[in-house]
Amino acid sequence: MMDRIEPLDLGVAFEQHFDAIHRFIGRRLGSGAADDLAAHVFAEAVAGAARFDPRRGAVRPWLFGIATNVMRRHRRREAAMWRAYARSGADPAFIDPAPRDDERAVALALATLRPSERDALLLFAWADLTYEEIAVALAVPVGTVRSRLNRARTRLRRELAPLVALDIEGEPA
Repeated sequence: MMDRIEPLDLGVAFEQHFDAIHRFIGRRLGSGAADDLAAHVFAEAVAGAARFDPRRGAVRPWLFGIATNVMRRHRRREAAMWRAYARSGADPAFIDPAPRDDERAVALALATLRPSERDALLLFAWADLTYEEIAVALAVPVGTVRSRLNRARTRLRRELAPLVALDIEGEPA
């Protein structure tokens, strides 16, 4: 029989991980969405507690996996947000009221990634998950995580090469 998370354990998980889940969602979709979606993550965790298998890993990556799935439902809107941010310089998530050109370039580069690559990269960069934790969160093998991160890094290097080629004064190097 599969071990279950008891309600008290979910309360502890909420206390320990809500802020990190909220920050992660806020960075991806904006602070306005973070409140509702972070709460939704924990509602789904309560509803799916019977499916949690502690033999597969800790609660933290499981919660980030739920968060990623919740955000996946917003995929089109997120990609459109990155493109709008890059195009206009007006941050539609209201995270940064005056983004710099380099921030806009990074937003556009993130929009070019495949959703699976962007998920892996942002779980690594913004949620500070290990490769193993990302694998649990996304329900994929660690090798798949490594491949996705490698492809994401390669694409970002290519997309951001013109930005890196500029010196501090904005002149070509």
